[in-house]
Amino acid sequence: MMNYNNYSFVGMHLVWWFVWMVLLFWIFAIPYNIPGQKAKKDTPLDILKKRYASGQISIEEYQEIKKTLEFK
Repeated sequence: MMNYNNYSFVGMHLVWWFVWMVLLFWIFAIPYNIPGQKAKKDTPLDILKKRYASGQISIEEYQEIKKTLEFK
């Protein structure tokens, strides 16, 4: 039977504490925008809104294209 009074397992306890700390850091501190991760693609309506907001298209063009996109 193993004797725990001589602290022979302290090293393994430290390893597990280290593993838990790394795991918690990975969950809470790593940013969600990880390079190489698939980014959410903009929908055609999102692109249309950005074009209108930047002044690339007029309100008439925006409404016409929006009507076309919503119809499909």
